[in-house]
Amino acid sequence: MHYTLTTPEGQVIDSSAGGTPLTYLHGANNIVPGLEGKLTGHVVGDRIQAIVPPSEGYGERTGPGPQAVPRDRFPAGEELHAGMQILAQGPDGQPFPLWIAKVEQDNVYVDHNHPLAGVTLHFDVEVTGIRAATAEELAHGHPHD
Repeated sequence: MHYTLTTPEGQVIDSSAGGTPLTYLHGANNIVPGLEGKLTGHVVGDRIQAIVPPSEGYGERTGPGPQAVPRDRFPAGEELHAGMQILAQGPDGQPFPLWIAKVEQDNVYVDHNHPLAGVTLHFDVEVTGIRAATAEELAHGHPHD
């Protein structure tokens, strides 16, 4: 599918326009649930507009918000930027995602909320192709382009 994702105010967040269409495996949670649900039953050539509330997108914002972590806790020379996802290690040794909210000289502010948490997502979508998934794609849970 080709898509353009905008904020409620019309600011473009992401788009496949002018590039390669997004390929995903329907039913495998490869895209936000609210968009996937609105694509069910559509055929090649369909154009849809989907408004996805936070509860069906990246969730509501929770917790205390961005927390400062000393810059020296990150690998030296690693380029860090706002919106970047990193993996942290929990007390049980399991990795969990964090997103960088802001980078300063001495501190990096990380947040457990996805940058689009709490945002109503507006999608303009054109279905450009549909095919049956291979057995390997079904086993892996994602398309192999």
